[in-house]
Amino acid sequence: MSFWGGGILVSRIYNYTQGKYLSYENYKLAIVVDNEKAKTIPNRGYYKVDVDCGDARGEWDYNAWSLKIDEIKEGTKCNIKFTSGLSEDKYEEYLNAGVNARRNTYRGKNITEYKELPEENNMNLYNQIKNCTFDDIYVGDYIESTQTDSENRTIIWLIADINNYLYSGDTALDKCHATIIPAYPLMNAPMNSSSTTAGGYKGSEMYTTTLGTTIETGKEDVLNKYIVPDFNGHILKYRNLVSSDMDSSRSNQYGANTGASSSWEWEDRYLDLMSEVNVYGSTVWSSSGYDIGIDNREYAIFKLKPEFINSYGTTRFHYWLKAITSTRFASVDTDGNSGSNYLATDRGGVRPRFLIN
Repeated sequence: MSFWGGGILVSRIYNYTQGKYLSYENYKLAIVVDNEKAKTIPNRGYYKVDVDCGDARGEWDYNAWSLKIDEIKEGTKCNIKFTSGLSEDKYEEYLNAGVNARRNTYRGKNITEYKELPEENNMNLYNQIKNCTFDDIYVGDYIESTQTDSENRTIIWLIADINNYLYSGDTALDKCHATIIPAYPLMNAPMNSSSTTAGGYKGSEMYTTTLGTTIETGKEDVLNKYIVPDFNGHILKYRNLVSSDMDSSRSNQYGANTGASSSWEWEDRYLDLMSEVNVYGSTVWSSSGYDIGIDNREYAIFKLKPEFINSYGTTRFHYWLKAITSTRFASVDTDGNSGSNYLATDRGGVRPRFLIN
């Protein structure tokens, strides 16, 4: 069991014996399970948990299966009562509330160790996600890779959001997941070898060649070079709606009759560039709704840490987005501007997103 106190996680093991509180440093704890005094916290299960910590504020975290205490005082006493019979629906309600709290809290903790734990360990990164508990995963937490990017920087994978694509797609994505982005662009590349947006995002060389569409040993695309070595076996395939055509005579949504994306198709995907909505929370230069598809939600990390839109630490950068801006593609500029001026042949940053489970 773990205590949260003053924002710091402090691991403690307590027992309750012969009707007395067992003291540990400044804390005292009593545990009752189904009206019987207990020596340990029960394993995760369908329990209604009641917490009374007196003047301190105690709350049971169903996701981490631990006690959270705020305003701890010297000699704080907590009574924790576990009662069997909690309905599955109510349990799921508590878990979902915990996931929402994690999505709305930036923490920035290095959780690389969870990825390296044995698969049978409940705190293994993938177990936390597959079990839909996200025990100790928050937005902004990160995983350090043993690889470096094209600028020779250690690749840092950020938790950008949690379960944000749940039940999206023409075939519903029904697996719990974490959405991952690199802290910095992984490399620089053009959208196309010629200055065209013909065929939309789907028709671009970025989509068909640079990012990668299948997991294959020996390929040098972004998927196989950077992502597979760190997350092989846990990269989630999803269904995405991507722009697939461009009409040069169509009026775009920012008022100029200079062309817009004009069709879309459902595709199996492992990774994609982000949309303007993912990054900014709204469209800016996207030529039409065909640019957006299921990418119609802002990632929590950009809402909580907007400086991450165009920087990490003190490093600023430019990178491509998947939206068409009539004859060009949208981007995030180094200065934080919503870009639309780069030609498809310009070499921009490649900062994709992918999902793990």
